[in-house]
Amino acid sequence: MSDYLVVVESPTKAKTIKKYLGRRYKVVASFGHLIDLPKSQLGIDVQHNFEPKYITIRGKGEVLKELKNTAKEVKKVFLAADPDREGEAISWHLARALGISENTPCRVEFNEITEKAVEEAFRNPRQIDLDRVNAQQARRVLDRLVGYKISPLLWKKVKKGLSAGRVQSVALRLIVERENEIEKFEPQEYWTLEAKLASKNTAFLAKYYGKKGKKHVPKERQEADDLLGSLRNKLFIVADVKKQERRRRPAPPFTTSSLQQEASRKLGFTARKTMSVAQQLYEGLDLGQEGVVGLITYIRTDSTRISQAAQAEVRTYLAAEFGNLFVPDKPPLYAAKKGAQEAHEAIRPTAVLRLPERVMSLLSRDQYRLYKLIWERLVASQMSAAVYDTVTAKIMADDYEFRATGSQIKFAGFMKLYTEGRDEEEKEEGGLLPELAAGETLSLLQLDSQQHFTQPPPRFSEAMLVKTLEEKGIGRPSTYAPIIDTLQTRGYVTRENKLFYATELGHVVLEQLLEFFPDILDVDFTAQMEEKLDQIAEGGLEWVEVIRSFYESFIKSLQLAEEHMEKVVIVPEESDQECPNCGRFLVYKMGRYGKFLACPGFPECRYAKPIVKELDVNCPACGKPLVERKTKRRRKFYGCSRYPECDFTTWDIPQKAKCPKCDYLTVLKGKTLLCANKECGKILKEASPQKEGKKTAAGKTRKELEGRGKIG
Repeated sequence: MSDYLVVVESPTKAKTIKKYLGRRYKVVASFGHLIDLPKSQLGIDVQHNFEPKYITIRGKGEVLKELKNTAKEVKKVFLAADPDREGEAISWHLARALGISENTPCRVEFNEITEKAVEEAFRNPRQIDLDRVNAQQARRVLDRLVGYKISPLLWKKVKKGLSAGRVQSVALRLIVERENEIEKFEPQEYWTLEAKLASKNTAFLAKYYGKKGKKHVPKERQEADDLLGSLRNKLFIVADVKKQERRRRPAPPFTTSSLQQEASRKLGFTARKTMSVAQQLYEGLDLGQEGVVGLITYIRTDSTRISQAAQAEVRTYLAAEFGNLFVPDKPPLYAAKKGAQEAHEAIRPTAVLRLPERVMSLLSRDQYRLYKLIWERLVASQMSAAVYDTVTAKIMADDYEFRATGSQIKFAGFMKLYTEGRDEEEKEEGGLLPELAAGETLSLLQLDSQQHFTQPPPRFSEAMLVKTLEEKGIGRPSTYAPIIDTLQTRGYVTRENKLFYATELGHVVLEQLLEFFPDILDVDFTAQMEEKLDQIAEGGLEWVEVIRSFYESFIKSLQLAEEHMEKVVIVPEESDQECPNCGRFLVYKMGRYGKFLACPGFPECRYAKPIVKELDVNCPACGKPLVERKTKRRRKFYGCSRYPECDFTTWDIPQKAKCPKCDYLTVLKGKTLLCANKECGKILKEASPQKEGKKTAAGKTRKELEGRGKIG
C-alpha cells in the first residue's frame, strides 16, 4: 500500500516521475482536464457573477472515480500538474473533486523532470495559487462568451460550421489585412548602379550612393543610362576609409514562441508539431540503461533565464570542448520580455552533457532534430560573441559617390556551433576589401545598372505570424498552434509553400466581424486584455470585474449584430471544367486539405476531384503535359496528366530545357539542374536566378556581352 498519491496529466510523465519517488508514492495520470465547461451549452451563469458551470468531462468519470477511491486510502495527495496557469487550474479542479482544502499544501511543481527538481518540489509543496486559477478561469470564460455567442451568429448569417474566437479573429485580421496590402500594392521601378573597381590588381564592387552627399535612386532606365554615360570616363578616387571591429551576440535560449519560430524556419515544423514533439521531450523518453528521462525543461515559458547550475554546466562544457576563448568572462544576460514569468526558465536541455549524438539512436527523427536545435541554442547562447573586421570605403567620381563594404569573420565565437534562422534571406557583405588609402585612384573595370521593383510586404509564414502575435501581445504562445489550425480547418486561410493566403470566406467573415465587433478585432484591445489576465494572475485585479466590464459592451455589440448583420451568400467560383457525370461546370470549394473542384449539383451529384496544376513541360514517357500533384501528406510531386495510363513521376521540378547529352527531361533538384534519366544522370549546372534588366555602360545586357566575350 502506498502512503502518497501523486496526480500528473500524462502516463509518460507519471512513469518518469515514479522512478524518482519510490514505492511509497503511487503516481497516476489524469489524462489532462477531468472537469471543464460543457460543450453543449454556454456553461456560464451570466446573471450570477459569470459563475462557470463545470462538469466532469464525458469519458473521464471512471478516472475521477478511481482517483477518489485511491485518495481515501493514502495519507496525502500531491497535485503535480504542469507549472503554468493551465496546470494550476487542473490542480484546483482535482483538489475540489478530491475534497482537499484550499489551505492544504498539496501543489508541487517543477520546471524539469529530473531527480533533483522532483525531490526539491516534493520537499516544498505549497497551496494552490488561486490568483493563477482565476486568471485561467477568466481566459476560459472570455473565450467561451465570444466563441459561443458569435459563432451561432455566423452560422445564421454566413455559413454553418464557422467559428469566431477572441484571439483567433485577431490573427485572421492580420492575415487578411496583409492580403489586402499585397493586392493594393503597386510596384515602383528603380535602378541601382554597381562599379567593379580594382586596387593593385585586386577587384571589388562598389555601389552608387548619390550625388553631392545626397542619396539618389534612379527611377527609370533613361536616368540610369544617363548616369552610366556620365560616369564612363570619370576617375574613381578613394575619399575615405573606415575600419572597425563589430561584435554579434548569440540569440537567447528558447522561449515557447522563439522555439516555434525557429523550428518552423529550420525544421519546417508547424507550431502544433513543435509543441507535440517538445512535450514528448519534456515528459520523458526511454533512454535504455538510463530509463525514462525528461530531456528538456518545461515548454510553455516566455522567459530567457536559465539557472546558475545550468549556466555553470554549459561553461564547463564549453571550456573543455571549444577552449576558454569561447567562454565569455561573465555569463550573458538577456533582457526579459515585458510581462515575462521569470519564475520559469527558458527551454533548455536538462543535462548539457547529454549530447544530441549520444541519444540520437534512441529518439525518433523529429525528436532528435528538435532536441538538437534546443541543445545547440542553449549552448550557443552562453558562448562568446562573434567578431567581424569591417571596412567601409567612400569612393568619389567627381560629385558622384559610391560606397563599398567588406566584412570578414575574425573570431567565430558562438557561430562555430549555431546561427539563428531568418524569415527572409539577408544580404551578406562581401569579404574584406583590398587595402585602400584615401586619395588612391582606382581602375574602373566595369559599370553596370540593374533594374528593380519595390516589393509588397511579405505574406505571413507560420514563423512570422507567431512572431507578430507575440510582439503585439496577442494571446499566449501556447495557444498559437490551435489558433493557426482552426483558421485553416474553418477555411479562412490556406497554406501554400509555407505561406498563408486569406480565402474569400476569410475576407467575408472578417468584414462582418469588423463592422459589429470592432473591439474584439482590435489588436490593442486584445493585447490590453492579455495584460489584465496577467494582473489577475498577480492578484492585482478581480477576474469577475474584468469579465463584467468586457461583457457590458460586448452584449450591446452582439444585439446590434443580431438585428442588423446582413445575410451573406458566398457563391463558389466557377471553373471552366465540366462535370463528367451531369455536365454542370465544376466549382472551387474549400475542404480540410485545401481547395478542390466539385459539382455544384451536390448532393444529387457527388463528383469531386483534386485541383492539378498543369506545367508547360511534357512527359518524357508519352509526350502529354506534366502536372503538379500532392501526396496524402501534402508533399508535392510531379506526374503525367494521363495517370494511371502513364505512371511517370518525379519529386524534382521539371524544366523546359532538354538534356544536351540524351535529349531527356531535365529537373531542378535543390539548386542543381540535372538529367532525369537515371541512365544518363548528367549534371548540367548549379542553378542561378537570372537578373532582369542588367545593363552595362555600353548599353548592352550582360548576357549579350558575355556571348561576345566583353565582360570578365
